[in-house]
Amino acid sequence: MQTTKTHKLVVTAMLSAIATVLMFLDFSLPMLIPSFVKMDISELPALLASFSLGPVYGIVVCLLKNILNVIFHGSTFGVGELCNFLLGAAFVGVAGLIYSRHKSRKTALIASAVGAVAMAVVSVPVNYWISYPIYANLFHGMENIIAAYQEIRPGVNGLLECLILFNMPFTLVKGIIDCVLCFLIYKPLSPILHGKK
Repeated sequence: MQTTKTHKLVVTAMLSAIATVLMFLDFSLPMLIPSFVKMDISELPALLASFSLGPVYGIVVCLLKNILNVIFHGSTFGVGELCNFLLGAAFVGVAGLIYSRHKSRKTALIASAVGAVAMAVVSVPVNYWISYPIYANLFHGMENIIAAYQEIRPGVNGLLECLILFNMPFTLVKGIIDCVLCFLIYKPLSPILHGKK
């Protein structure tokens, strides 16, 4: 039992470190969404942890990568990291919980898809109530944030519409990319993740 616990802690630490590096490697897609919204695949290691060790471990990976990002790379006063954690926790928590009920390839597919949808839906209230109001006060002003969306689609009006039309689909695609990558690498990594030779 002690060996199993130690293995889980080691794997969680390893996946958290990888997630932190992947979070550093974010990039913009200005033709699709304003440049201050970044794409990364840092939820991938957390999803691997959630499937292999359980949803709590996946959420812990999300937490640790954001804490480390604040320490080594943070430039948003922790606001972006808080929101990233909430979205990531919704994704891997939901996916891991569903998968833990019945572990099969089909369940993993359903679980990851539902988790990606959950993350996309959660992105709207999290951004509407937390990140964008704080960013507006600290940096740009809400009118400038909405103007950035209007440069891509002039007809949008109001923050909620911007989040539904842009951020929610963007976050869903981000989750789907993590799911696809997870399915590609989970089986080869399974012996390491589960501590089997």
